[in-house]
Amino acid sequence: MTYTPVFTFGEDRPGRWLITCDHATNVVPPDVNGGDLGLPREDMERHIAYDVGALGVSRHLGELLDAPVIASNFSRLVIDPNRGEDDPTLLMKLYDGSVIPANRHADAAERERRMEMCHRPYHRELARLMARPGSILLSMHSFTRQLRGREPRPWQIGVLYASDDRLAQPLMALLRAEPDLCVGDNEPYSGHLPGDAVDRHAILPGRPNVLVELRNDLIADDAGQKAWAARLAPILTSALAASGL
Repeated sequence: MTYTPVFTFGEDRPGRWLITCDHATNVVPPDVNGGDLGLPREDMERHIAYDVGALGVSRHLGELLDAPVIASNFSRLVIDPNRGEDDPTLLMKLYDGSVIPANRHADAAERERRMEMCHRPYHRELARLMARPGSILLSMHSFTRQLRGREPRPWQIGVLYASDDRLAQPLMALLRAEPDLCVGDNEPYSGHLPGDAVDRHAILPGRPNVLVELRNDLIADDAGQKAWAARLAPILTSALAASGL
């Protein structure tokens, strides 16, 4: 079977949202170290390899919002599609306490090879889909409740943004109206890295955007993914209406 680095679901759906899942899978392409980065299975199943649960939420949201979904089909440890081509963390050799054996001696030529195989095809497809008139980028991610040696994170959901907060502010207001949620404002990370996927396909071209982070233990199974998609879809719809975009 031929390896495919990117999947698009519901391309013909008419909704304005384009839902992206940059870190959808923990797949290692067969042409990268024989399909094995040398990590134990438990590391490949945790957040260092992909955004646990994010693909399921994205696909369910796509159905509920009648919007297309684009998803990577390679682990962030192979090459990170949410990093610019000149970002030093594009090809990670150490992540949250784990050394990645197949990346340890990866040189510039190997990095370029992985870019051509995975990173660039993903961004070409994302650029093509974002070219639809009126497109709004909704970037879906998940985060781990606790990094090794760190304090537990208090948020169930985070809303990330850079200078364009036209969607982020009404979305956070609606989420904070939910009595059971602790909502991160550019948490658990800063909302902007120059050259990242949102920067490249939305911020620089001036397109509306927002990035949503969900705590991955809440969306680890299909039931949680469906429940969060069902919860978020009407909130996202209301936020978009409130933004006037």
